[in-house]
Amino acid sequence: MAQLSILRYPDPRLHTVAAPVDEVDDTLRRLIDDMLETMYAAEGVGLAATQVDVHRRLIVMDTSEGRDEPRVLINPELIEVSEERVVGDEGCLSVPSIYDAVERHARVTVRALDRDGQSYDMAVEGLAAVCVQHEMDHLLGKVFVEYLSPLKRERIKAKMLKRTREEQKRR
Repeated sequence: MAQLSILRYPDPRLHTVAAPVDEVDDTLRRLIDDMLETMYAAEGVGLAATQVDVHRRLIVMDTSEGRDEPRVLINPELIEVSEERVVGDEGCLSVPSIYDAVERHARVTVRALDRDGQSYDMAVEGLAAVCVQHEMDHLLGKVFVEYLSPLKRERIKAKMLKRTREEQKRR
C-alpha cells in the first residue's frame, strides 16, 4: 500500500467530473487500499478518488469512533434523502484546516458497489450522511467551499494559494 498525494483547493483538477467505474478488479482494489491508507494517515473520515487525481466514481470512508470500519462506495448514487436538513461545520482534506457551516440532508440512503463489485444499499445519518454527500460532491467536481459565499470562497482560495507558495519556498 502507498499514501497518495491529495489535491489541494483551488487545484482545477478538483472540478473534474468522475467517470463511472467499469470494472472492479485488483487494480481498483489496490487503489482502494491506497486511498484508505491516505485517508487514515491524513486523519480524514472520507476520501473521493477525485481528490487523489483519479477521476472515477469511488469513495472510501470511515466515520466509526474506532476508525476500524472502512466503507467502500463504487459508483455511488443517492436513492433516498430526508426532507430534514442539518447545518454543521465541514472540513476537507483538500482544504486543510478550513472549516465552515454547510447545510446537508440529515439522512440519506446510498446504493453502491463494494470492493468485490457487489451492490448494496446503505442508510446513514449524522456524520456518515454528511460524509457521503460531501464525497459525492467531489465526484461531481464540487468542493464544499462552493456552498459558501463568494467572499468566503475568495478568502479561502487566497489563503490556500499563499500556504502552497510558502510550502514550495521551504522545499
